[in-house]
Amino acid sequence: MRITRLAATFGALTMALAVAACGGDDSGSDGGSGSGSTASGIVGKAEKDKKLTIGVKADQPGLGLQTGSTYTGFDIEIGKIIAKGLGVDESGITWKTTVSANREPYIQQGQVDIVVATYTINDERKQKVNFGGPYYIAGQDLLVPAASTITGPDQLAGKKVCSVSGSTPAKRIQTDYKDAQLQQFDSYSKCVTALAGGQVDAVTTDDIILAGYASQDQYAGKFKVVGKPFSTEPYGIGVKKEDSAGCTKINDILKAAAADGSYKKAWDDTLGKSGKAAPELDTSKLTNCS
Repeated sequence: MRITRLAATFGALTMALAVAACGGDDSGSDGGSGSGSTASGIVGKAEKDKKLTIGVKADQPGLGLQTGSTYTGFDIEIGKIIAKGLGVDESGITWKTTVSANREPYIQQGQVDIVVATYTINDERKQKVNFGGPYYIAGQDLLVPAASTITGPDQLAGKKVCSVSGSTPAKRIQTDYKDAQLQQFDSYSKCVTALAGGQVDAVTTDDIILAGYASQDQYAGKFKVVGKPFSTEPYGIGVKKEDSAGCTKINDILKAAAADGSYKKAWDDTLGKSGKAAPELDTSKLTNCS
């Protein structure tokens, strides 16, 4: 009889706890985050962890350059602006070096949360990832020795032209200037080294990247940017294909940065040192994140 009463008491207690737990679930329909947020993607991760991993270039002076454990450049500053807008302090950012060929895989595999790495928005890439931005419009150009007679892409026939594997500039040379002898490496710094050593006749990528290399102390007076852009390269911020909310949030942050002066400051503190004035961020051209 005693055992029966104990069993009944235990059963009632168990049922009460179960009811309480169910009631807790009903009132906690925010997904259990404790913050009331149901956000997913980079917005949800930023809210939950206060951390982000950002893919950037490490060999592009003025844009994304690694010195020791420190990354500097315009893309780095844009990454900081995006992180801050998502509620992540600079101390919560992990910078991860990317090259042109691994940007989509890094995003798809979750090795990075976003990519800010002179990343041209194009239809092929939009099949794999989503893009916020553009935050800058570049143009493909040529970097040549100071004494070179090359004045534009139409003079590349038979010339050795270096670019990076998987990059938009390399593909354009392959399709539009087939008589050029394309040499490909995994970084533009290797192309510039080859140009300095006379192994190639020109390096091609976006004008602002080339200007950054030409302005380096060790190359002062040795190179020149031809100055005849032959493409339009809208730089975007890559996120996972399905993360339309994260993409939209990035665009909202860019709009705010254009209005409050932080975009201009990012430029002035980096590429602005070359003497080139900060461009206007045309927020009417931001992607629709579909």
